Amino acid sequence: MTSDSSQPWLHQQGRQVQEFGTVRQFPVALSYDARMFSCQQLNHVLADSQILHALYKKHHWLMRGPTFYQLHLLLDKHAGEQLELIDTIAERVQTLGGVAVGDPRHVAEITCLPRPPDGAEEVPAMLSRLLEAHETILIHAHDDAARVGEQGDDGTNDLLVSDVIRTGELQAWFLAEHLVDTPLVHA
Repeated sequence: MTSDSSQPWLHQQGRQVQEFGTVRQFPVALSYDARMFSCQQLNHVLADSQILHALYKKHHWLMRGPTFYQLHLLLDKHAGEQLELIDTIAERVQTLGGVAVGDPRHVAEITCLPRPPDGAEEVPAMLSRLLEAHETILIHAHDDAARVGEQGDDGTNDLLVSDVIRTGELQAWFLAEHLVDTPLVHA
């Protein structure tokens, strides 16, 4: 005799238990307004970071030319660091009682990063696109860090400064140095 209890329950439909853009009450010593504001700002950074991660992976796959190997590895390393950052940001949203943006279609709706061409670009254009994305994220992160700090959300301020800004600045530096017009060998 077979038991039906080991059969997975397929095609489940559940009711939504929390809407995006809302926060639940958690005992984290922050007001509702502070947590709501922080979640809104973090979700924008999260969406932009997810797009940046995807750009890194796309450009990692499409690298070419004499520095292919070095850039292929560098972009994959940066993509991995962005993926870690994405998880950290999403967990902060959840910690504050919010809902982290996760569906790629929703991410595309709220990101402020422009969509790249579907095809491959020249290497300097791909690197410039990554630098511009970093700068956009950094501009917002600096502003957001100051604003959440004013509301007493030191945890989100620390995440934005210590993780988002420092990672972004370091990655931008590494990318920018590949766009310097310096000969590989002096004659």
